[in-house]
Amino acid sequence: MEEDPVSPTPHRWAAAVVMMVAALMDLVDVTIVNVALPSLGRGLGASESTLQWTVSAYLLGFAATLVVAGRLGDRYGRKTLFLAGTAGFGLASLACGLAQTPGQLIAARAVQGVAAAVLMPQVLGSFHSLFRGEERGKVFGLYGAVAGFASAIGLLLGGVLTDADLFGLGWRSVFLVNVPVSLLTLIAAVVLVPATRERAATRPPVPGSLVLAAGLVAVVLPLVQGRGWGWPLWGWGLLAAGVLAVAGVAARGSVFPAGTFRVPAFSYGLAVQLLFALGMQGFFLVFAIWLQGGQGYTPTQAGVLMAAFSVGGFLTAPAAEPLAVRLGRYVPTAGAVLMAAGYGWVWYAMEGAAPAHTGAWPLVPGLVIAGAGLGFLVVPLVNIVLSAAPAELAGSASGVFSTAQQFGGALGAAAIGTAYFADLSLAAAMPWVLGAYLLTALLSLRLPASATSSTAAAAVTEGV
Repeated sequence: MEEDPVSPTPHRWAAAVVMMVAALMDLVDVTIVNVALPSLGRGLGASESTLQWTVSAYLLGFAATLVVAGRLGDRYGRKTLFLAGTAGFGLASLACGLAQTPGQLIAARAVQGVAAAVLMPQVLGSFHSLFRGEERGKVFGLYGAVAGFASAIGLLLGGVLTDADLFGLGWRSVFLVNVPVSLLTLIAAVVLVPATRERAATRPPVPGSLVLAAGLVAVVLPLVQGRGWGWPLWGWGLLAAGVLAVAGVAARGSVFPAGTFRVPAFSYGLAVQLLFALGMQGFFLVFAIWLQGGQGYTPTQAGVLMAAFSVGGFLTAPAAEPLAVRLGRYVPTAGAVLMAAGYGWVWYAMEGAAPAHTGAWPLVPGLVIAGAGLGFLVVPLVNIVLSAAPAELAGSASGVFSTAQQFGGALGAAAIGTAYFADLSLAAAMPWVLGAYLLTALLSLRLPASATSSTAAAAVTEGV
């Protein structure tokens, strides 16, 4: 039987590196695919809705599986689930790279999202079991740094791989690059990653997770396909049924602990998390297509330009948590306002450029400002919410927050993408992006007036 180690594991840091490499595949995958979307669309003869589903299918698979996968790892062993998720991610990436039709690609992307959701919670769960005291803070800090660089790595790597056209693979290489990485990680994990589990883990909520998955798909499907279907009445009924299904799962408390939603700070924080992901994923979907389809940027040029967003985040992330300890909710509120202002700047520059090609420099300041806002918004958010939540709910918050982020991203790709594709107009899409962040700013004002430091937060979760 697998058990949490009582004494420090000798190879725990080597195990942590192996698991971070696996996590990096997922963290990079979201942005690496965005840059390749226009080339992918041309290569497969894909429709506009296929491009949306390429993003949304992955995020939906992740959102629907994350909580149950975390519980499975806690109960039956994190190493087993980690190995299964890593192998599944590699095989699904291979299927994506070999896809010959849009349907095959979408199906493989959904499986890839499920596999990512299986492996990701095992990484953080294993860190919690393998490390104690100051070492735990260091390993989580290292993981945070890796996660911070992942978006920039994905943007740059996606452009370079697509343009390089290695072995004539073109866009397929952004998926196939995961195959050797997952294989090497799998071999190293068998040897180095120790088996851990949680003795008191509850039974995984499989039926509730299936209902959640169906509800999430029912919400996104009409948003992506509705325009092509002519917005039929039954599509709106399907959307309403999906919303009710998700709300019912949340109310029953089988998948998401019901007590979490009785804490106002948590509920507002969840809404903030969902909305910021909606605006960001929707923006980068239409921005990548606009740059390459309307402005003649190569994938590499588009990736380098969009990396300016990550630069802004690197500038503000180190100061975000100390400021949040002093100023609480005003830090994420300011972050949301900065994101709205940055995207507004980009929109103004984009509108001024059409239909002629524009250089990067008119767009860079807006991207840096928006990225700076992201650092202020995202970095302190969990700690701000955690400071108001009961200690017994702290362990549940991470999984629920991640689910909200993935679902918000899927909604953004669906709704904002549909607004853009209606007439290939930024004027139709960008108000939704700005609206998402202005609403995020308003909701952030309902968060607690103070936050905990990461050290205090770790102390709260020590016994969870």
